[in-house]
Amino acid sequence: MSHCHNEHSHAGHDHSEGAAHDHSDDITPALQNQIYSQIDFDAITTLNESVPQSGAAVLKKTWAERTDEEPEVVSDVDEQLLMHIPFTAQLRLHTIIIRTSNSPSAPQTLHLFANSTSSLDFSAAADLAPTQTLQLSRTSEVQEVAVKRALFSTLRTLDLFVEDNFSNGEEDETRIGYIGFKGEWMKLNREPVQVLYESAANPKDHKLASGVGVGTGSGIGGAGGRDGL
Repeated sequence: MSHCHNEHSHAGHDHSEGAAHDHSDDITPALQNQIYSQIDFDAITTLNESVPQSGAAVLKKTWAERTDEEPEVVSDVDEQLLMHIPFTAQLRLHTIIIRTSNSPSAPQTLHLFANSTSSLDFSAAADLAPTQTLQLSRTSEVQEVAVKRALFSTLRTLDLFVEDNFSNGEEDETRIGYIGFKGEWMKLNREPVQVLYESAANPKDHKLASGVGVGTGSGIGGAGGRDGL
């Protein structure tokens, strides 16, 4: 089946420098906690969504709103969707949480791309090898799908490519009502390092130099009801 997308690109995010350093000892385990406030909602882009910003609206749903019928993201000219999701922290992703429907419009094949160093459109997503591919179920229940944690241990951006749905090419609309994430996260403080160069300096004359602070934590965020899982 031939597809023609009204494609537009979004700015690529290269976080290779930040991912190169292993902060594994600085991350506090939070195996049952949901990633929410660490999502950069304003920078989310979704290609082939029928309603602008509906993909971001779905990601903004809190856990308490996971079964709400609206908002939902619906594909436009065919069944494919491509979402770019940046984060404000470094993540160790454990699980993707998704709610769709028991209908032909439910997404079936979901490709994941971790820390993409270039802008992804549908052509690039189809040609590149994904970090991992998930096969979703046709159900209206909330699905929690585990990922290979070693492949998503220094996650700063995530691209989700819905390749097809359960209609076998007969249904052009793919519908998703909720997307969430579970994992661990490490807060990054980008305060610049200040260094004083002085011969025979007296330590009492200077306060401690401020530096790049690294905080750890985990939690469930979202305006309104942020219920735990």
